[in-house]
Amino acid sequence: MRILITGAKGFVGKNLCAALKNIKDGKDRRFPDLSIEEVFEYDLDSTPEELDAWCKNCDFVFNLAGVNRPQNQEEFMQGNFGFASTLLDTLKKYDNRCPVMLSSSQQASLTGRFGNSEYGRSKKAGEDLFLDYEREFLKGQELENLRIKSQLTDNTVETDKDFSNSQIQDNKGLRPRVLIYRFPNLFGKWCRPNYNSAVATFCNNIANDLPITVNDPSVELELLYIDDLVDEMIACLQGKEHRCDFNGLEVIPAPCPAPCPAPCPPKGEIMAPCPPKGEIEKGEQHSPSGGLGASGAYCYVPTTHKATLGRIVELLHEFAEQPKTLMIPEIPAGSFEKKLYSTYLSYLPKEKVAFPLKMNVDDRGSFTELVHTLNAGQVSINISKPGITKGQHWHNTKWEFFIVVAGHGLIQERKLGTDEVIEFEVTGDDIQCIHMLPGYTHNIINLSDTENLVTVMYCNEIFNPEKPDTFFEKV
Repeated sequence: MRILITGAKGFVGKNLCAALKNIKDGKDRRFPDLSIEEVFEYDLDSTPEELDAWCKNCDFVFNLAGVNRPQNQEEFMQGNFGFASTLLDTLKKYDNRCPVMLSSSQQASLTGRFGNSEYGRSKKAGEDLFLDYEREFLKGQELENLRIKSQLTDNTVETDKDFSNSQIQDNKGLRPRVLIYRFPNLFGKWCRPNYNSAVATFCNNIANDLPITVNDPSVELELLYIDDLVDEMIACLQGKEHRCDFNGLEVIPAPCPAPCPAPCPPKGEIMAPCPPKGEIEKGEQHSPSGGLGASGAYCYVPTTHKATLGRIVELLHEFAEQPKTLMIPEIPAGSFEKKLYSTYLSYLPKEKVAFPLKMNVDDRGSFTELVHTLNAGQVSINISKPGITKGQHWHNTKWEFFIVVAGHGLIQERKLGTDEVIEFEVTGDDIQCIHMLPGYTHNIINLSDTENLVTVMYCNEIFNPEKPDTFFEKV
């Protein structure tokens, strides 16, 4: 498959190109049935001759090119409608009916706060152009089918069923597959700050200790993470795009034909309503349906998130304090917080990529806390000098993992009130995890005369000097 990406140097383009090249080069093995031969990267510095050649030879087009911040309003229509027209005319020139994806915007709804948006009007004009493009090919194929059917009727006695199974072409198969996405606010790595993304601007400014301005913290945004967008684009290449219609800004997922290829995304990740009950069975995916003239004329990414400007800024300030507090915020799998944290880190200046940790040093070695978590304790690193014994204490509720990663040592534990000692000889050459049990006094001894003993220690709670739950007693 040869893929043409317009706007290849933009935010979405760079991320999509990187993902497709990983598949092409065999670095991303999640898609064994997807073979990518070439990725054509078109941008402002490309030539008309390159566009001409690539439109002739491509098997799929992602049209991401567009104008967001023009010097005058007329450039919206020139960039968002004019180039789309050039692209489609070039495809038609070579009768290339490959699938074509269009990156549009919620502003194309021309409803609510977008009702008087020049940018929205230019995007809507681009959408209509793409729909007309599909309709034009469909109409042409219908006329051709009528001509063939008329000719067969005059010369043969074949039935209508015979027509459809032989000479008459399938409209759906021969018309170009048009995929129009109205994206909400986008965020993720490589997004340009101080341009058209509040999240990118906030991340960049807070990471670089620059001021930010929030006029109304209660304003809520619908946000689409770049990795989720790219996953949907790869689904497009596999014919698994998510189809929908729009009611203003509201996404109405198209009912999918049975059987569906895969389950829906987990409940809570789809920010748009599911199809009416009865139109889709539980566990089915919103896969392509109908196309032109049926439900599903548009497409959407099913996983988006909603957050207020105030909440976004609050989270970013928490992330910025992490080197001081060592606190890792709660970042559940698939959560907005997890995606925002990764986005924030991508804006760190080089002088903040590394940060110092407080080492508690004495003549026995050192103890350094690495990270804290809100609900799952902390991780530390302990270094014991040759011949040194550390520990000799017990806990009521606190428990730990001792993981020796370098050196040679002995871990001893004894249940209070008993004489039995259980021992574990440990070494960095054979890494294992040892429980420090509640109600057992324990220690760790460096058995080497020359090497330090290095131990990673996990504790189920952050140390609280007001309630240390640590009591001296030799093993």
